[in-house]
Amino acid sequence: MLQHSTIYLNGQFMGRDKAMVSPEDRGFYFADGVYEVVKYYKGKPFCFEEHLNRFKDSLSGVKIRFENTAKLRDVCDALIKANSLSNKYAGVYIQVTRGVASRTHRFPEGNIEPTVFARAFTMPTYLNEMRDGIRLVTHEDIRWQWCNIKSIALLPNTIIFEEAATQGAFECMLIRNGYITEATHSNIMAVKNGTVYTHPESNLILSGITRLMVLQLCNKLNIPVVEEPINATKIGDYDEWFVCGTGSEIVPVIKIDDTPVANAKPGPVTRLLQHEFLRITYEELAGEKIVLDA
Repeated sequence: MLQHSTIYLNGQFMGRDKAMVSPEDRGFYFADGVYEVVKYYKGKPFCFEEHLNRFKDSLSGVKIRFENTAKLRDVCDALIKANSLSNKYAGVYIQVTRGVASRTHRFPEGNIEPTVFARAFTMPTYLNEMRDGIRLVTHEDIRWQWCNIKSIALLPNTIIFEEAATQGAFECMLIRNGYITEATHSNIMAVKNGTVYTHPESNLILSGITRLMVLQLCNKLNIPVVEEPINATKIGDYDEWFVCGTGSEIVPVIKIDDTPVANAKPGPVTRLLQHEFLRITYEELAGEKIVLDA
């Protein structure tokens, strides 16, 4: 039996080895679909409604008609339970494509049924990286213009991330027209003189759920925030950098390319945000305390 072998496909729970998707599916032909990932902290989802609302926005953005989003919470909860992940840190991946139709660039006429797929998997904490910090490398942002849509068409992201990984980096900072946008699967934030800076919401970045939480934490902790594009030539002017996302949570950046960030240690604002984030997630949801400070 495959690990985490129960999946959900088109209204049914089944073994992963029994699942079949038509080769005529438009997700297979055109990457014509969207996805979402929700993290579960020992059986409890983090910001599920926010993830669901973003998923609805993505569906609307690519004009996929899927009316059953209200059932997705039950599907996700059931997958966590069926795969014995209720006492672990896990994620649920949800994907909806336009469905099965003959290959043509035009959207199919009529009401074809979308293909709906979901799976659960372990999603461990990057504890060492959260504690010690990571290295980023920089790369031109070669993605399309609708990065606010969580599309399954991630080939540019995977190519860029592979280049970063082969250089021993945790993530890749993307630069478009001289300004930093985000990373391949994370948002990026910087700190200068106690103020947090990040790219504003637009079509050039994904509106990250953890990004939203960080901004809310900044407001709670009276940390000033400036949402404006950061000039890539000014990377070295900032005191701290960090990435945030569903999988990475909040991870300090201590080196960009081959240049250390400040003293090459996680900064105080990043640490403060991490501590509050960990309190809300691990302590309140999972009943476990994670200590980052030595």
